[in-house]
Amino acid sequence: MKPLQKKLQYSLAELTQNLGVTLSGDANCLITGVATIQNAQPGDIVFLMNPLYKKHLQKTKASAVILTESDAVDCPCAAVISRDPYFTYAQIAGFFEYHPKRQAGIHPTVIIGEGCEIDATVSIGAYTTIADGVKLAANVVIGNHCTIGELTEIGENTRLDAGVVTYHRTKIGSHVLLASGVVIGSEGFGIAKHKGAWHKVPQLGRVVIADDVEIGANTTVDRGAIEDTLIEKGVRIDNQVQIGHNVRIGEYTAIAGCVGIAGSTVIGKNCLVGGAAGIGGHLEIADDVMITGMSAISRTIRDAGVYSSGVGGVVPNQEWRKTSARVQRLEQLMQRVKALEFALEELTERKDA
Repeated sequence: MKPLQKKLQYSLAELTQNLGVTLSGDANCLITGVATIQNAQPGDIVFLMNPLYKKHLQKTKASAVILTESDAVDCPCAAVISRDPYFTYAQIAGFFEYHPKRQAGIHPTVIIGEGCEIDATVSIGAYTTIADGVKLAANVVIGNHCTIGELTEIGENTRLDAGVVTYHRTKIGSHVLLASGVVIGSEGFGIAKHKGAWHKVPQLGRVVIADDVEIGANTTVDRGAIEDTLIEKGVRIDNQVQIGHNVRIGEYTAIAGCVGIAGSTVIGKNCLVGGAAGIGGHLEIADDVMITGMSAISRTIRDAGVYSSGVGGVVPNQEWRKTSARVQRLEQLMQRVKALEFALEELTERKDA
């Protein structure tokens, strides 16, 4: 829940109203901002989730701390007791989030093509180009220097930050956020080799983005070669991610920065993909899979679980941990083998003698 009007300060009771939490201490203390638990000052609210930071709790100068019931016994100030402190923090931090004011209207430098349908509540920033046949629903916000390709459709309450590019026939749902530099619908990497030279394969599909999707800065999503590239509801994609043509990403999956996903791979629902992971093409990743950072995925994953890659390719995380531990002991094992070989050689020589 967010306030109707931003203020400079709120009482703790105001911030936590209808959040399903329990207050301990002064509910009327005034909160002016958020901070980290170790650097907080009076007026700040902080959260404690990671046990590594519990050492800072009793010395914090914060006016209030969001934490679990078990940690609250050591809290020296007002406590917001929550089953999920990080989520509660996310709700409270929204009170202090700054967004530039946007008013409905179209900047005079905007170029608009023919046959467009633009709701009266839309805001379009300077030097943006809107091609023919574009449809913009209520309360869409488009920043400066964006390029919206022909026949693009954008749902209500969606925001495109400065410098976003959508190619032709892109379809974007409602309540979507595209950060600066995002490119949606560029040509997929389709090439065919003939007589020693590469020839472009036409990319005929679209990119379809469902509702409540967020895509980070400088991420690219290629349009499909034949069928569409699909980003399903609630997906979160970090900065500088490459999504190849015909990829499908299931609902509420989250993908960290610098991940590369090759064409025609299907990723299930509620997956987590760690930073800089590389996922090969034409694979299937089951629902509820976690892929740890820097992993290289070269085969289909059919079962939920945590996966990491090592010398032998992607394996279940626990197996990878065991293998990694054994690799660390290889030198010791080699020395023992050499010693045994030497002892065996001596025994053989004595026997022969």
